[in-house]
Amino acid sequence: MTQVRSTTPGLFPVPDWAKDELANLKGRQKGGLVSGDESAEISDAYDRAREEVVGLQTDAGLDLVVEGQLRWDDMLTHPLAVADAVETRGIVRYFDNNNFYREPVVTGDLSATGDVATDLEATAELTDESLSAVLPGPYTLSQLATDDHYGDESAFLSALADFLASEAERFPEVETLFLLEPSLLESPPGDGADERASEAIDTVAQAADADVVAHTYWESHGGDGGIDEKVYAHLMDADVDAVGFDFVANHEDNAYVLSEYGAKDDIALGIVDGQNTLVEDASEIAERVEWTLDNAHGVDFETAYATINTPTFYLPSGKFEEKLAALGAVERAE
Repeated sequence: MTQVRSTTPGLFPVPDWAKDELANLKGRQKGGLVSGDESAEISDAYDRAREEVVGLQTDAGLDLVVEGQLRWDDMLTHPLAVADAVETRGIVRYFDNNNFYREPVVTGDLSATGDVATDLEATAELTDESLSAVLPGPYTLSQLATDDHYGDESAFLSALADFLASEAERFPEVETLFLLEPSLLESPPGDGADERASEAIDTVAQAADADVVAHTYWESHGGDGGIDEKVYAHLMDADVDAVGFDFVANHEDNAYVLSEYGAKDDIALGIVDGQNTLVEDASEIAERVEWTLDNAHGVDFETAYATINTPTFYLPSGKFEEKLAALGAVERAE
């Protein structure tokens, strides 16, 4: 029987009180964005906000708690944006929506900062629950960042994979690592690049002392809606424990891919909408879990991570909290 474990892909909305406090401390211009050397007052505000979101997850009954990534001004590119040999330049649209991030431009050899590991260590002190870490996937990071040093797409992707692997090696004890890879659907790699993307994910996965989920989400811009079949075939070759699917954006095509091409022993089910303020109830979420597992014909999973399909920084704080509570009640609804 499949074990269902509830968690999220992180990137939570900053609590309203913290937004106001941090705006006063940091300002709202580029100079106030996180760089890794914040003042004690700013760090304290983030520490209290982290404690709040960790408490929300614990109270909701989530099986795996994430740090929340409240310091990530630049969504997925944050680990790179705070690294040495990286300059952040102009504002770039974040995929096809109304969010923006600073363009990280790599100007020299990359080396780990331990920034994410430090936040995870602080999280571990706040809860006895198992932790899940979150990092951008190397392929997505290669699509969002700009190379001004390595000079070759393949070399750049490999360097980013090594960089993320070295970050993962610094983590405290975590049970899972979600590698967020929306670009595998938003701008799927072509022939040759699809294999290199899988190898880059494999590099990070092998460095992590955790179960690794390569989490894909949003609609595909290169196929019929779900993950491209050849991209998925190469992803199945990577040393990950699970692939994550966005069953909110496209459940039929993803169910077909699973039935046709098989899956890893574990799976992440993106069945709560991280971009819509309509709050699902626990029984509805449980039904979605049951549907996706029943429609993955011929595939029996050891573990299914019931999760929000996308990061949740789009949501108002109140709606985010309601969705956490519903997700955490999934097992009771079942």
